[in-house]
Amino acid sequence: MADKTRIEDRGKVIIRTSIIGIVTNVLLTAFKLFVGILSGSIAIVLDAVNNLSDALSSVITILGTMLAGKAPDKKHPMGYGRIEYLSAMVISIIVLYAGITSFVESIKSIFAHEPAEYSTVALIILVVAIFTKIILGQFFINTGKKVGSESLVASGTDAKFDAIISAGTVVAALIFIFTGLSLEAYLAAIISVVLIKAGLEMLRDTISQILGQRMDPAVSKAVKKTIKSVEGVQGAYDLIFSDYGPDRVMASVHIEVPDTFTADTIDSITRQITDKVYEEHNIALISVGVYSINTKDEKISAVRKDIIKVVAAHKEIMQMHGFFVDFEKKNIRFDMVLDFVPNRVEIFKEAIGEVQKMYPDYQIIANMDTNYSD
Repeated sequence: MADKTRIEDRGKVIIRTSIIGIVTNVLLTAFKLFVGILSGSIAIVLDAVNNLSDALSSVITILGTMLAGKAPDKKHPMGYGRIEYLSAMVISIIVLYAGITSFVESIKSIFAHEPAEYSTVALIILVVAIFTKIILGQFFINTGKKVGSESLVASGTDAKFDAIISAGTVVAALIFIFTGLSLEAYLAAIISVVLIKAGLEMLRDTISQILGQRMDPAVSKAVKKTIKSVEGVQGAYDLIFSDYGPDRVMASVHIEVPDTFTADTIDSITRQITDKVYEEHNIALISVGVYSINTKDEKISAVRKDIIKVVAAHKEIMQMHGFFVDFEKKNIRFDMVLDFVPNRVEIFKEAIGEVQKMYPDYQIIANMDTNYSD
């Protein structure tokens, strides 16, 4: 119930913020269209159209948030949270389209050689619009980061670029008034290129999230620290995150515990870990695997040191864990974490071969792990 309430509250904040953005951008669009038509400024008219696209972005954010908030069902048991990433991608495309359109119109204006006429009222309205967009943009970004909404952050970033466009128009107007030199079309073209760059970067980031990107190192390290704080846990490895949208991050992990622990003790530990990780990090730990640590035979330490030397000789091997030696069954078990290199399979096999030569009478049972998180 608490989880559902938090998600609902988050949705309300995003929708309320987006509505503020819609109202503000519609008013700015009306003002700028009026000023742009009166002054004959292509830059101001394009700026007004851009404000209208910002209002559309806020509408998309609202729709994305509402759809993402749908309860999980049989077809989508992990919920619909990733729709928010799709809505952020759509907003990025709108920003990119606005930049391309502005650039085309700016080039046309350069060849048309039609200077604009600015009035004091027009410049005052533009200055007010600049400060309004800066405040609105920062409000969107701060709120977006607070509630984990990429759509709001994208809209806020776009709003700040709008302020830069408007500021550029004011600078061009002042230059024209005092020198008679008309630079607004050239300035608009330069700003359009900056806007296109921003749109491409926003699109790249949202696509990366949809594909599934590496979790923030600070988060993964904090989660591992929480897991190892539970009594009896000797280590935490193979932490893998699955992002199904804001507030819907799930994970799996392997823990090391002494080989003397009973199933009852391990069950109690895994439940403590699951509860603690969710309470402290809002991450659902859906799977906890177990590695046993030898505690009954002192000879294990010597064997482990020998194998660590072999593994450490390969710089592509980042870590060895889950180490266990069964002297009765004559097998050695461990996992190796390899970096993202093209020949990782060959390196893995080479290391196993070297270990096998050291202990020819033992079966080497090793797994090749991927460096999923820090």
